[in-house]
Amino acid sequence: QGFGNTTTLTPEDARTIAREVPGIDYFSPGVNTRQQVVAEVANWNTQIQGAGADLPAIRAWSMEVGAFFTAQDVDRAEKVAVLGGVARDELFGAGTDPTGATVRIGNQPFRVVGVLARKGQAAMGPDQDDTVVVPYTTVQKKLLGISHLQNITISTANGVPFQSMSDQITALLRARHQLAADEPDDFSVRSLEEMATVLTSTTTTMTWLLASIAAVSLLVGGIGIMKIMLVSVTERTGEIGLRLSVGAGDIDVLLQFLVEAVVLSLAGGAIGVAAGVAASMAVSSIMGWTAVVTGEAVLMSFGFAAAVGVFFGFYPARKAAALDPIAALRYE
Repeated sequence: QGFGNTTTLTPEDARTIAREVPGIDYFSPGVNTRQQVVAEVANWNTQIQGAGADLPAIRAWSMEVGAFFTAQDVDRAEKVAVLGGVARDELFGAGTDPTGATVRIGNQPFRVVGVLARKGQAAMGPDQDDTVVVPYTTVQKKLLGISHLQNITISTANGVPFQSMSDQITALLRARHQLAADEPDDFSVRSLEEMATVLTSTTTTMTWLLASIAAVSLLVGGIGIMKIMLVSVTERTGEIGLRLSVGAGDIDVLLQFLVEAVVLSLAGGAIGVAAGVAASMAVSSIMGWTAVVTGEAVLMSFGFAAAVGVFFGFYPARKAAALDPIAALRYE
């Protein structure tokens, strides 16, 4: 939470950590933004990921075509770009090799030097391939006009304990930022394991929250179906009595009203699915997020709707089937 809001982290912090803290294999200062990228025949709004030359080694990210930018490109704040697979497909077409082409980010022309191999969805949801990676110095100086960093990504050597590494980095940054003993850190040090734990906890909480909201919605909808069916049974008491008197069995009347309850709930489910698909498409179009509506989700929605219809429609249907034919015929 609050990621990127602190402005006290600097490129010199990153270089000092790499130089003075033992056990670090690779490091990559980071500054991210989101902008429109314009190619010759298309444009695409995507994440601009400012990084160091070590990023592919840290994330084990190979190249599909071309090459990643070099440390010299970072030092000179060169306007070079490496495209993710999705960004390449949207700007140049699927499977093309855009190496050497020019794209515009903001008002700046960038030369494409390569395309990253596909990685797919990240743990937190965004598509890792929907990105353009450029030198972090270029983002700082030519896109955002800032001098601070938003993050520093570090890869440690095998066998280096995270807690020991974290303590050393914390002590070094507190000394560089001249923080008194009673002052809180103006940065945070996190491992992938800690981030995964926080993500899992947050996801579990959100899942239960959404499940609770859905359960309340189903309960309210089910009670509504029951009320409608009870009114229907009351208004059609004479019809029920007539059917029973001419030979219809209790099961026939039960199934009649049960089917009506299920049809009513399935109609509501269809409206809900249509509204959900429309909302997903609207969010995807407006926010630029990837929204996927699967057939399994649609079938599950209809299944729950049918189950609600059966559960809450059974009592009114049973009440209709239990009516005495003579009393029903006399009812007005």
